Amino acid sequence: MTTTTGTAAVTRAVGAAHTRVEGRDKVTGAARYAGDLPFAELAHGWLALTTVARGRVRAVESAPVRAMPGVLTVLHQGNAPRVDADYTGVLGRPDPILEMFQHDRVPCVGWPVALVVAETPEQAREAAEALVVRYDEEPHDVDFFAGRPGTYTPEGSPGVQAETEKGDLEAQLAASAVVVDASYTTPEEHHSPMEPHTAMARWDGGRLEVVDSNQGSMWVAEELAKLFSLDPASVRVRSEHVGGAFGAKGLRPHQVAAVMAATVLRRPVRVALTRRQLFSLTGYRSPTAQRIRLGADLDGRLRAFDHQARSQTSTVHEFVEHSAALGRVLYDADAHHTVNRVVPLDVPTPTWMRAPGVAPGSFALESALDELAGKCGMDPIALRTRNEPESGPVSGLPFSSRNVLACFEEGARRFGWAERDPRPGIRRQGRWLLGTGTAAATYPSGVAPSTAAVTAEADGTFTVRITAADVGTGARTALTLVAADALEVDPGRVRMRIADSDFGPAVLAGGSMGTRSWAWAVTAAATGLREQLALGGDIPPQGITARSDTTAAVGALAKKERHSFGAQFAEVTVDVTSGEVRVRRMLGIFAAGRIVNPLTARSQFIGGMTWGLSMALHEEAIRDQASGAHVNADLAGYHVAAHADVPLIEADWVDDPDPDDPVGIKGIGEIGIVGAAAAIANAVWHATGIRHRDLPIRPDRVLLAGTGPGGDRHA
Repeated sequence: MTTTTGTAAVTRAVGAAHTRVEGRDKVTGAARYAGDLPFAELAHGWLALTTVARGRVRAVESAPVRAMPGVLTVLHQGNAPRVDADYTGVLGRPDPILEMFQHDRVPCVGWPVALVVAETPEQAREAAEALVVRYDEEPHDVDFFAGRPGTYTPEGSPGVQAETEKGDLEAQLAASAVVVDASYTTPEEHHSPMEPHTAMARWDGGRLEVVDSNQGSMWVAEELAKLFSLDPASVRVRSEHVGGAFGAKGLRPHQVAAVMAATVLRRPVRVALTRRQLFSLTGYRSPTAQRIRLGADLDGRLRAFDHQARSQTSTVHEFVEHSAALGRVLYDADAHHTVNRVVPLDVPTPTWMRAPGVAPGSFALESALDELAGKCGMDPIALRTRNEPESGPVSGLPFSSRNVLACFEEGARRFGWAERDPRPGIRRQGRWLLGTGTAAATYPSGVAPSTAAVTAEADGTFTVRITAADVGTGARTALTLVAADALEVDPGRVRMRIADSDFGPAVLAGGSMGTRSWAWAVTAAATGLREQLALGGDIPPQGITARSDTTAAVGALAKKERHSFGAQFAEVTVDVTSGEVRVRRMLGIFAAGRIVNPLTARSQFIGGMTWGLSMALHEEAIRDQASGAHVNADLAGYHVAAHADVPLIEADWVDDPDPDDPVGIKGIGEIGIVGAAAAIANAVWHATGIRHRDLPIRPDRVLLAGTGPGGDRHA
């Protein structure tokens, strides 16, 4: 498709594969990350973390450390700058870990107790490791399990209810011909981005400048301004290149520590975290214990739906992993109940992690649906088709679009689902049992107000400025294509500048709504600029700029259920001698709005599916009950799927533009992981006849459960 600008024909950019605009810089090393940029007189900070799980700091013996070579200062509760005690945070009540060095309380292992600043990172680390901290230790509790005392139902998080209910659940369960009542667990999981967290802070001309690795420079700038009682205009945060985030890179202790040290020393200070420190300082996905009860007629129609999810939080800040929210969108029933409960423990605070709530919730729910299909003697896809709702099962709102069945239809065709023998434990190749499984996927498609500016330059190019964040998703490239189409020019004439809080308010990269929100703002600004240029006249040396603010447009959207959907398929083999599970192939078909750039979009889908494989078979953070600390806080003990673990993975999509979005975008960053672990677990059941309800599906669990046709047996 082409459009014209003057007499030149321009091919539509959105929908065509395009390599990353910053790709060459990244592969040649020209792209500088937060830890790469040089600054004159740069000092280096190293955080010292507590080694006890609960208690009080009695003394920080900093004098010997201050005398060590290169050490500039040691900040702790006795001398650190004060922060605003009434700080409320941009996204609600903040994690009190940002109030480090403000009191002597120790709520968990890994709590920051001091910052050592030195001329070199090596000197800072040596001094921090030599620092002696004395504690008054108290008994701690880090034991999470289903049904433990102290669990409560929270009030709910912004936009998410803790509990929903309709109909008489117990009566419908009693009237059901087929019932599934099963419990599932998922372990503590960690983001593990390739680039650990790093931030540099300095004061420059009366302004605080922070060069950081984050998911939203404006978000971090506003948080720092509130925390340190600064004029928002006096804080600038930049984060041009980010090596992965997944929910972990918001405002974290290292940025706050860097600002404190820069304020005290009046010179630039960089604080970088180690891989081990990430496990206690940057959040994680809480372990979950979930119970699902499904009641259905003999033909598979759901009469009762009950999803109860439990997760842990810290004693200082409530965070809820909303694992029970998934069924509020996917399946209807005469009686419908979902609830998320939490228990506070002496652990670090969990946080958002790719598809928060929905990823662990989908493992439990989609495994239970597979169990129900088996009890009803139905094909798993036919069961889902039988229970396809016409409107939101809980909200009653219409769907903006819902093409999950189209995903299953296309996926089943390409995966060869029709040739599948439904009986478990039948297919075998030598010592390997073979099985296939499927699961549904969904994730909210949100949008938030953002601003953008587009400038027509005198040289015939266009510059877009927006406080977006490219955390590895390809957002910078997608926005370039969106801007090119809106301006009706070739993408090569567009320069995209992002991740600078001075560019104005814009939503962070999270919740699969970044690109959609930013694209809306870019489109609006580009449209306004074209209207100005249509008036004619020369472009002055400073250019002509049009700005946008989508607050009113976003606020005017009608209330609907807005989601992306998908269907996951997996084929596995299980070694009957070793218990090893190998995934042979995966296929994901998604209905996720208009795909801006097929090249980077497919990469996003495959990345999420790969993480789902890792979730199903490998990832498990283990906490020692005696010390309260992790026993595998590194990438040797905490295994994530590597090349040898990853099979052929295919991802594709069906046509699904959002009619209420100016570009037709929904969101794709998180849906790839949703349902992937369940599809693999369902395939393991199909291979062995044994149901695994606890992740990860380790070889020892497979061996202990046994292999071979097992009816209702489970691990």
